[in-house]
Amino acid sequence: MHQKKLALVNDVTGYGRCSIAVALPIVSALKVQGCVLPTAILSVHTGFHDYYLDDYTDHMTPYIESWKKNDLTFDGISTGFLGSARQIGIVLDFLRDFKGPETLAIIDPVMGDNGECYPSYTEEMCREMRRLLAYADVLTPNLTEACKLLDIPYCGGQSLTDADFEKMARALAEKGPSGVVLTGIHEGPYICNFIYDRGRTSWVKVLKVGHDRSGTGDVFAAIVAASVVRGESLEAAVQKASDFICKVMEYTEQLDLPHNAGLAFEEYLTELR
Repeated sequence: MHQKKLALVNDVTGYGRCSIAVALPIVSALKVQGCVLPTAILSVHTGFHDYYLDDYTDHMTPYIESWKKNDLTFDGISTGFLGSARQIGIVLDFLRDFKGPETLAIIDPVMGDNGECYPSYTEEMCREMRRLLAYADVLTPNLTEACKLLDIPYCGGQSLTDADFEKMARALAEKGPSGVVLTGIHEGPYICNFIYDRGRTSWVKVLKVGHDRSGTGDVFAAIVAASVVRGESLEAAVQKASDFICKVMEYTEQLDLPHNAGLAFEEYLTELR
């Protein structure tokens, strides 16, 4: 008997249902132990008009050194938003030190959306993020992030064919990950995810519910990471995440929560299997 352990490299946000506040309860519900490596501590996420941020970069290396001295090992390592080129470098070192032969690295390259990088993202950070691909087993970029990682012009999903998606995913896979999920592709009334898994391609499509909400990607990434670490197929993990988000989004819309309050996933945690 062995309970899986998943290192969660992300920020800790007190209010707003994103990052670690989302990932930790979700991976726990999926019977995986979540182990937090914080990159920053925020009072609320940056979608609020005012927030307090404590950058944890200076503390990450001694924190990791303590994990080394305690001979900790992980079945998976999941990374989310990284706030600087220096943080990306620290995570690269962490992956080199802690990624054993059986350790899965799930990289969510939170870089931007709708054709643009987030304001905090620099060209140096884009270059550093590309270096993470060599250590990734599963990569979950949206189209903006996929284009940035490949250093190609952004092209909206509606003008792309299946062959185009496969070419893009294959090019990313050639840089390291065996599994690539191109996320959040809009197709009429559907939200779609294109999956490339060791040369095999498939789609997961669900009806779009509600509006864009903060933390949705964190919910998706957490379910996918915990599921593949448990040994489930990438397609099954993406289907589970997509179905869960649809159900939770419908409930959140009924509550009429503001978009920056995230997804009201707590009501459905016990349904995650």
